[in-house]
Amino acid sequence: MSALSKDDIIAYFKDLQDDICRQLEAADGQGQFHEDQWERAGGGGGRTRIIQGRHIEKGGVNFSAVHGPMPERITQALGVEPGDFLATGVSIVLHPVSPQVPIIHMNVRYFEMSNGQWWFGGGIDLTPHYIDRQQARYFHEQLKSVCDKHHPSYYPEFKKWADDYFYLKHREETRGVGGIFFDRLSGEGGFTKDTRFAFVREVGELFAPLYVKLMKEKKDMPYGEREQSWQRIRRGRYVEFNLVWDKGTKFGLDTGGRTESILMSLPPLAGWTYMHEVEADSPEAETQSLLKKGIDWLRLA
Repeated sequence: MSALSKDDIIAYFKDLQDDICRQLEAADGQGQFHEDQWERAGGGGGRTRIIQGRHIEKGGVNFSAVHGPMPERITQALGVEPGDFLATGVSIVLHPVSPQVPIIHMNVRYFEMSNGQWWFGGGIDLTPHYIDRQQARYFHEQLKSVCDKHHPSYYPEFKKWADDYFYLKHREETRGVGGIFFDRLSGEGGFTKDTRFAFVREVGELFAPLYVKLMKEKKDMPYGEREQSWQRIRRGRYVEFNLVWDKGTKFGLDTGGRTESILMSLPPLAGWTYMHEVEADSPEAETQSLLKKGIDWLRLA
């Protein structure tokens, strides 16, 4: 029987938020996180931290630990017995100033019910405004390395899960180059709470050094109005996904979460151009052609 408690997990996620914020502030060189502590009327609360800096135009690194009676509609959606729940984790979205630098999202979370049922979830995905095949390959190599340390099935399974999840069905395009996504990682199949948590910790700790490297490679590249216009269109796609398809957004709103924290993932500026068509043989057309499920980024570059 694992000695790992929910308090241990909550404390770890708080420390992870602190560590990631320190690394991002150092990499940005100017911006500092502003923190809002909040309480949820139904139980629990969190710390929302927002940065607006030199290279990160708007970024959020959020911690939350909320609990209380599970709303009936969520009970039905999750297929669990009625009872009290605890949901805790860290959620991050970074929107860079430069259209040459990709957007990134990461979430690691833990959920348990009062009847003892528990699971972990999370993932990392990358949304470049302009897809750089070498960066996409490096990104997936790092994710695969972490996954392979814990189980050989993790990367192929979670990579496909990300392709399927981060998909704009109404556009028939992926949100970006994917990554990994996982949910409902429980004690089934010979796993334990400790082994699942070890994997989740490593995913969380990969985030900051991975993104800092990608940002430093691209932050000083030149760009103009054309690239900024495309950035706004790509950000618009990001907004569409988060408001139409994202389950985390829906869960947060349905459980009475803090609206400002839930919607911190949205960019400061986005755009929608009616019937926009990319120019043939352009960098924008190259990116558009790669917004597909099932691409093997480890071999494409």
